[in-house]
Amino acid sequence: MRALVLVCSLKKSPAPSSSELLGREILTALADHDVDGEVIRVADHDVKYGVTTDEGDGDAWPEIRTKLLGSDILVIATPIWMGQPASICKVVLERLDAEIGQPTMHGKVGVVGVVGNEDGAHHVTAEVFQALNDVGFTIPAGGGTYWVGEAMGKLDYADAGPKPETTGAATKTLAAHAAHLAKLLADSPYKDD
Repeated sequence: MRALVLVCSLKKSPAPSSSELLGREILTALADHDVDGEVIRVADHDVKYGVTTDEGDGDAWPEIRTKLLGSDILVIATPIWMGQPASICKVVLERLDAEIGQPTMHGKVGVVGVVGNEDGAHHVTAEVFQALNDVGFTIPAGGGTYWVGEAMGKLDYADAGPKPETTGAATKTLAAHAAHLAKLLADSPYKDD
């Protein structure tokens, strides 16, 4: 099984990113269930605005989409900004809009990781889940994990210390359920009539 982690941090590499850290933690937890994969920080690529599979003129989305088509699990890792998914996350969701009504994402599992220093993790997770559902992804039970620090605080996820009873436990559940569901869908795919 294969996973693709799309990190929707506003920061380009090599700047530290809590979203990337959580995305990598999800990928590590998935490895315990025989799922490998890769992490792509979307800000490092020239993903054009739009709702098609290729917006032309050097658009990086077609290459990312090819990797997504070759994956069984999509992980969206995003920060919260003003109670919303990051603008880069919204661009990714807009690009996935091209898949509505197509069977291209049927049989793929979608999960979400959210970080931030304000409320909104449930709202952000709900927005991303609904968008993924709209384009054909299957959402597992416990398919979201998050960490939020003190509202308007400065503490980053990377500096928050061990989180085994909270985010760590949710991440392990997400990985176990996503891998289980992806294997079930691979063995018994949806019938698109």
